[in-house]
Amino acid sequence: MEKFFKLKENGTTVTTEILAGLTIFLSMAYILFVNPSILVTAMAPGAGPETSVYAQYFGALMVATIFGAATATLVMGLYANYPFALAPGMGLNAYFTYTVVLKMGIPWQIALGAIFVEGIIFIILTASGARTFVVRVIPQNIKFATSAGIGLFIAFIGLKSANIIVSNPATFVGLGDLTKPDSLLAIIGLILTAVLFALRVPGSILLGLF
Repeated sequence: MEKFFKLKENGTTVTTEILAGLTIFLSMAYILFVNPSILVTAMAPGAGPETSVYAQYFGALMVATIFGAATATLVMGLYANYPFALAPGMGLNAYFTYTVVLKMGIPWQIALGAIFVEGIIFIILTASGARTFVVRVIPQNIKFATSAGIGLFIAFIGLKSANIIVSNPATFVGLGDLTKPDSLLAIIGLILTAVLFALRVPGSILLGLF
């Protein structure tokens, strides 16, 4: 394992990598449910969770999400030897559902076909080195802003799922009922994680997630 992953050379240990991997898994596991719940809206619009068509699409999308994330992460770890976990983008799935399919009226089958073609184009751009060139010419502040925007979007989904924020016809979003169990659990978890992190407790994020 040491020879394959070069742990000492990278200043890490097996224990550190296992804890880090577990932390990443727990922090990303939400996507196994959120990604299918967003995409199923495009494939079965108007169908509720209690319907069979919703369950059918949701199950298939969850399997696809798991397979895609696991395959990409294994390639990143075993081939590139980078400790990065990869999963479907939370911004792109929302764009696919709410803009391309629902707003523009493009059938989801055609939209998925376009994504397949896009994937082939990206592989060609990566293999030819053009993608690296494009990434280098993008200003650093745009890269930082993109990461921050994705982070805010994911935080928004988390706050909405915990009912800390709710829809409001006047201001678009409003403060939810913070006395509900799910809201209290989320708030306590955030505070606990922040305190443990500030005290530099090893595994603070992992403990907060538990």
